[in-house]
Amino acid sequence: MAIGALGSQIAQAQTAAASINVYSARHYPTDEALYADFTKSTGIKVNRVDSDDAGILSRLSAEGSASPADVILLVDAARLWRAEVQGLFLPVKSKLLEEAIPENLRAKRSDNGGIAWFGLSTRARVIVYDKLKVQKSDVDAYEKLADPKFKGKLCIRSGSHPYNLSLFGAMTEHIGPQQTEVWLKGLVNNMARNPAGGDTDQIKGVASGECAVAVTNTYYLARLMRSTNAADKALIEKVGVVFPNQSSWGTHLNIAGGAIAKNSKNQGNALKFLEYLASASAQNHFANGNNEWPAAKGMSFDNPALKAMSGGNFKSEVLPVSAVGMNQIKVQQMLDRVGFR
Repeated sequence: MAIGALGSQIAQAQTAAASINVYSARHYPTDEALYADFTKSTGIKVNRVDSDDAGILSRLSAEGSASPADVILLVDAARLWRAEVQGLFLPVKSKLLEEAIPENLRAKRSDNGGIAWFGLSTRARVIVYDKLKVQKSDVDAYEKLADPKFKGKLCIRSGSHPYNLSLFGAMTEHIGPQQTEVWLKGLVNNMARNPAGGDTDQIKGVASGECAVAVTNTYYLARLMRSTNAADKALIEKVGVVFPNQSSWGTHLNIAGGAIAKNSKNQGNALKFLEYLASASAQNHFANGNNEWPAAKGMSFDNPALKAMSGGNFKSEVLPVSAVGMNQIKVQQMLDRVGFR
């Protein structure tokens, strides 16, 4: 082989080694600052492919060993669990990540002692209510949403959406499948309309009077709270927020997490990226840039909306994500039986 050709191959290999391919379900413009900061501090370029959780898992399965993916970022606990079960992740050992991320926000150890994925940020699944029509004490637990007093007053997005599947899977762990199905039937009976739209639409439904109570993830609510738009400010004035089940098991969390792809060609750089996402600067960005709660232990943040809605602190449930994930098929069968679309 000619020296020039060999030199070209070496240069190409060095370029590949100084980059990672990230398959991301985090479609947030604010994350660009994260990637730029990582590249600035390490020299490792981030090439990103955006899709939703389901699209990423389908793509990984189709690509198989030829997949160029190095890092996988997903925004739902059930999908993280499903990808782990399907063998799409490479279990890794990292003292830094294990010390930073609580045990319930990461996968269990694999046979080789590695961990398949780590939670990097969370979103609390809260209840919003019409402050003129509903008392806070009437909605301080998820169970109360099925109370007949709310007949025709509940707004909620599709039951098959991952955010709700995770919540319903957690409820199955807390109160058992039989009572969860009764509860889900109560939710259906109380709906003000058929499930439609995203979480922001549910909040707007409460503010407009279409419904009196709704379920949303906190980061949608925080975006409205931080908006400078007059209509958004007027909307927020009309709704209250409850972090449910503070006197029992705590508020349900949705998890956004990351893993190294099973067939990563740049495993070392991929691990550096995951460890970076657990750092103080990245965790603070999740809070301030995208209104998420940091997953790493002992992190402080300055997001005024998150502090205002929670009073600075709240009790969250500590269920293992694997338990919630394993309930997904059971939950979907319940939803079919009770007519929750």
